[in-house]
Amino acid sequence: MVLTSLRLFFPILLAVICLGCTQPIGTADGLYSYKQPSSDGIGKVYMGREISQVMGHQGAYWLERPSREAEERPDMAVDALGLSPTDTVADIGAGTGYMSFRMARKVSDGQVLAVDLQPEMVELLAAARDEQGITNVQTVQAEEDNPHLPSAQVDLVLMVDAYHEFEAPREVMTGIVDALRPGGRVVLAEYRAENPLIMIKRLHKMSEKQVKKEMAAVGLTWVKTDERLPQQHLLFFEKAA
Repeated sequence: MVLTSLRLFFPILLAVICLGCTQPIGTADGLYSYKQPSSDGIGKVYMGREISQVMGHQGAYWLERPSREAEERPDMAVDALGLSPTDTVADIGAGTGYMSFRMARKVSDGQVLAVDLQPEMVELLAAARDEQGITNVQTVQAEEDNPHLPSAQVDLVLMVDAYHEFEAPREVMTGIVDALRPGGRVVLAEYRAENPLIMIKRLHKMSEKQVKKEMAAVGLTWVKTDERLPQQHLLFFEKAA
């Protein structure tokens, strides 16, 4: 889970100044525009989608809630990834390491790069890793526009309920694509916006159509959408070989 409340101030200020504006302002290449923030958004718009507010480190307990096993079935999500023991995988928006540690068991001879923007989350993850004696998880401190991944060394990038919160999605995804090996994969788990019965805030859900549009913009090819999870899409994309 990325970003901090302080980093939300600037785009929200611009949004207040530019109420009623229809043209992108203050951004390179016209990637983003600003509007009055929605109740759960930051007022920054990318490809027609308002970016959501971030869940800060104060909500870390939510990531470790006992009900998450049944609600999200992380075991099924990890199985769906088809990881090999020697893979290098990146967990973007790793939070407390909930998914990182599960993937670490699958890549016993590989490595998990657990990436987060919030230093508090990185510290929580590192402490949990050390307490559990996990040796193949490396923490990575990201920036809001840079995941700080090594170039062309990652086999798979996973983002679980995180992408919709990225304040600079195009820049982060460009960094992710650069980090992938040829033929490397990106997998997003996002709550289904198509289903109004999923009781998640509107901007914290994404439709399959929107995800495909945003991934195509950075050159990724859609491979499949796996709907085995109770409430989330698993959307698979691939970098050209």
